[in-house]
Amino acid sequence: MSTLGKITRRTFLVGSAAVAGGVAFGVYRTKTPYPNPLAEATDGSTGLTEYLKIDADGISIVAPRGEMGQGVQSSLAAFVAEELDVAWDAIKIIHGPAAPVYYNGAVMAEALPGVSALDKGKTAETMRSVGGAAGKLLQMQITGGSSSMTDGFMKMRKAGAAARLALIDAAAEIHGVDAGAIQTDNGFVVLPSGERIDYRELAPRAATSAINPDPPLRPQSEWRYIGKSMPRFDVLPKSTGTAVYGIDVQLDDMLFATVRANPRLSGGARAVDTAKARELRGVVDIFEISTGVAVVADNTWRAFNAAKKLDIDWDPSPYSKSTSELFDALGRAVDKNKKNSRLRDDGDVDAELDALTAIEAEYRAPALAHAPLEPMNATVRFAEGEADIWVGTQVPLHAKKRAADILGIDSDRVRVHTLFMGGSFGRRLEIDFIEQAVEVAKNVPGKPVKLTWTREEDMSHDYVRPPAIGRMRGAVKDGKVVAMDAHLSHISVTASWMPRLTGLPAAGPDPMVVQGAWDQPYGIPNYRVTGYTPGDILPVSSWRSVGASSNGFLSEGFLDELIVAAGADPFEERLRLMTDESSRRVLERLKEISAWSGPVEPGRGYGRGVASVYSFGVPAAAVVDISESPRGIRLDKISIVLDVGTIIDPDNVKAQVMGGALWGIGHAILGEITHTDGIVDQTNFHQFDGIRMPQVPEVVIDILEFQETVRGVGEPAVPPMAPALTAAIYSMTGQRLRELPLRKSIKFA
Repeated sequence: MSTLGKITRRTFLVGSAAVAGGVAFGVYRTKTPYPNPLAEATDGSTGLTEYLKIDADGISIVAPRGEMGQGVQSSLAAFVAEELDVAWDAIKIIHGPAAPVYYNGAVMAEALPGVSALDKGKTAETMRSVGGAAGKLLQMQITGGSSSMTDGFMKMRKAGAAARLALIDAAAEIHGVDAGAIQTDNGFVVLPSGERIDYRELAPRAATSAINPDPPLRPQSEWRYIGKSMPRFDVLPKSTGTAVYGIDVQLDDMLFATVRANPRLSGGARAVDTAKARELRGVVDIFEISTGVAVVADNTWRAFNAAKKLDIDWDPSPYSKSTSELFDALGRAVDKNKKNSRLRDDGDVDAELDALTAIEAEYRAPALAHAPLEPMNATVRFAEGEADIWVGTQVPLHAKKRAADILGIDSDRVRVHTLFMGGSFGRRLEIDFIEQAVEVAKNVPGKPVKLTWTREEDMSHDYVRPPAIGRMRGAVKDGKVVAMDAHLSHISVTASWMPRLTGLPAAGPDPMVVQGAWDQPYGIPNYRVTGYTPGDILPVSSWRSVGASSNGFLSEGFLDELIVAAGADPFEERLRLMTDESSRRVLERLKEISAWSGPVEPGRGYGRGVASVYSFGVPAAAVVDISESPRGIRLDKISIVLDVGTIIDPDNVKAQVMGGALWGIGHAILGEITHTDGIVDQTNFHQFDGIRMPQVPEVVIDILEFQETVRGVGEPAVPPMAPALTAAIYSMTGQRLRELPLRKSIKFA
């Protein structure tokens, strides 16, 4: 039995509540339940998370996670629809409001230091339960960490099953028949006589029905939606231009704003001259806010133009002045033993390295911007002591609370309308742009104001992926890897992000510093991973696959060096070292689909490299094939295999894996954020590019379901790409590249 199954059985009870003439069903249990955001519980004692609403307008499924292109809302809706027994084309999806009941327990359960997803022991399970409780206490209504499927799989299926039973009971009471003789079919209750009754007719009575606290769920053999490729609900509106993103919001009497912030991160302004900007047509007002200078105008373009005319004398930044200073600080953290964690320490690393000839190398990964295509924006209306916020965000409840603080009102007087996001990759886990929009609206009460950042403001004021270094040592013996010692230095994402989001300091070691390195299922007999943090030298945040995005390169790249030094086959040695059966099966399947026939010797005009990285509970392995061309190295093929446990939607899973693989390899080749005099050097996509269509190779994907769990796939495909590519480059050229981006060292076609 899966861990998820055991936990949910003892965690959740079921209840119901009347909603606007209909009924809403949810699944939730806690000793001190959060209030239902849609309606009060009928008996006044049971708190509900609302996942389903049936009323005169039909059936609406609440998807409490943000849609940023990953298809999460359709997948979550499938959980409810599966158990409720409704037709796929007969439901609507609505976004859950900003409310504590929609907390994400899985994201915290998987983020505890020292608890690997590979560990299925009782202590680890207890710790995950504690983490899930922490997610509730911190009210982490969050979309991130590839956790939405894990968090929602049982909750939302139980919601659908409970609702179906309640509707059957209602029909039994009304018609005086045995509930056991009643069936359901695509949104109808079917009586023994064959009479069909629409769920909507039964909803008011169902609100008063007794609820089964542990409804039986459909066996996998009867699933109609889960495991099938279903039409996504967002495809039609996005294809027809009718989908509403944050940047699309249009309201009556709207004003438009932008903000200029100190280009030296977190610095203030000594003096602001607004005279030239105020002369421009359409400018309504200009004023300082806590993080910059806001320009309000009658359209966005005029606000942008006026912002360019501002003459501002900026303060210096409290952070490091240059990229070289950042890397120096990372190195000093190791030199001065600013140890943050040592979550892996197997065998006697020092003795083994002293006894053998140690192999040493330093790897570097740069800072990276999120750079979603839709720049940061939010629309806020503050009037008569209440506020409405229209925004694409991954943390709506935290945005709601922070807005209330800024406006000096109770949080129940703030409404967050969560919209589609035009990309995020972790950027919309931050609320800085929402805070700015709220401050602007506070200065222009009574009118809605849409705040939009320029692309330059967006790119240069990102909370970047932290730069990182890996000082690596290892040893080989008798054709085998016998020792590996990884010293990884990162700026702590948790220590930087948590205070901004929650106002609380981060405590304890940050597992993201060593994520994708300490938790790898390799049985190297002498294996040590130490994480270091240099302190608050740059504000940083989560970037797609977080610590594993860089540690996959630092750790797996060096492991490939050791395997080559041992004279072993990169595939066979990884298989020999593998201690996790799921990861082993991933590698074996990858060997098949990539037609691996052994390492390639340099000088043949082509190369192949393999890498395997376990992250977010998902083993992912990739082979990259490259070849020489007159214009540089050409990407020929990516073969990638993952084991995600239960596949929710095969087409959507493959789309996310392809996106993650190309994202990972594109940034490995091109991506870098640098600083000069405290200012970000890259201001737009001409300086922070991605791979283009002609560069995209053939991508072959296979997904396994060996794991007994449900895992997300938005991030795990990213980490193996950089090390697989550098291994391929070594096999073709004999050149070992240890620093990203690779374009600095080699030319690509």
